[in-house]
Amino acid sequence: MISSWPEIAIECLRAVRREHPLVHNITNLVVMNSSANILLALGASPVMAHAQAEVEEMAAAAGALVLNIGTLDRSWIAAMILAGEAANRAGRPVVLDPVGAGATKLRTAEALNILRRVRVTLIRGNPSEINALVDPAGKTRGVESSRGPDGVREAARALSEKTGSVVGVSGERDLIVRGEKSIRVANGSPLMTRVTGTGCGLSAAAGAFLAVRKDPLEAAGAAFACYGLAGEKAAASSVGPGSFEPAFLDALYLLSEDEIRAGVRIESEP
Repeated sequence: MISSWPEIAIECLRAVRREHPLVHNITNLVVMNSSANILLALGASPVMAHAQAEVEEMAAAAGALVLNIGTLDRSWIAAMILAGEAANRAGRPVVLDPVGAGATKLRTAEALNILRRVRVTLIRGNPSEINALVDPAGKTRGVESSRGPDGVREAARALSEKTGSVVGVSGERDLIVRGEKSIRVANGSPLMTRVTGTGCGLSAAAGAFLAVRKDPLEAAGAAFACYGLAGEKAAASSVGPGSFEPAFLDALYLLSEDEIRAGVRIESEP
């Protein structure tokens, strides 16, 4: 029986590397390449498909579906809903990354529209994005966060209870909530915020972990911790963002069980 967070993370990463789950991404144009490479480095199999004519078939065949509204377009939103409904019918986990929710009425409205139409397993965003889904009248600074995870705790819990989703809030200490249960993940590096697409890549990575583990809180916690730990490893050998990006892919690919046992920092909260 698995009794600790490091062991949960190890089991998840083993399963991803063994099973190579297909992760269907309907994601933004900026991060298609980086998200695909992150999934490949972990051992998963990415597919980027957004044509309405094929997304239902693809989502049903995949191990998980990741929806990212970063470069928003109404035709893509329609495709996301079709894919999400197909994933629900097939019993596949769904991740929503509400990029920039709160920055414009369109982004907030369409993120909420997806949540009304699709049963989402994990909502992953920064504090401002998560807060905007609970308080649409609030404002955020584009895709950047203006609040820490502590300030969004109640919003995350409210969103989780309303949607039934696990809510993952990225920050200096990540907060992951499922109803009244919550955990903190302290892994990561400031350099991760200096490279475009690392947050979106985390959503994709979480999809891979959800594809291989039934408990979504455990899968999310393991994904956040392994991802952040790889960021720490990459930062230790980098001089700046330019050298960090390839080092990060290498760190994901080479992440060992001993490193996970020694380095994962997850705490359950009351």
